[in-house]
Amino acid sequence: MNDSKDSEVKITITSDHKKKIESLIKEHKIFAFMKGTPDMPACRFSAQMKDIFDELKIPFQGYNILEDFEIRQAIKDFTGWPTLPQIFIKGNFIGGVDILQELKDSGELQKMAAL
Repeated sequence: MNDSKDSEVKITITSDHKKKIESLIKEHKIFAFMKGTPDMPACRFSAQMKDIFDELKIPFQGYNILEDFEIRQAIKDFTGWPTLPQIFIKGNFIGGVDILQELKDSGELQKMAAL
């Protein structure tokens, strides 16, 4: 059943949102839509992501979705992934921090970042 509250916050991804997202992920080798910034993560999961990248000395760029409600909703539609942060490597959607941790543990993240 649809709750009217849910329908009020639903943002349909527009071509402008899609262009902005595509531009950001193509512009940077490793990019994350996150709560806060790479220097100042604003949630536990964004901080965990930063810690993984810092530990491996992998630089990344981020977009603070707390400052842009429309992109915060649009990125979820763009990827079909409901949680944040959302991580992209070389324009490809990787997943969230749980997937990032798995890639790190298997050694795949280091390989992906090196290419």
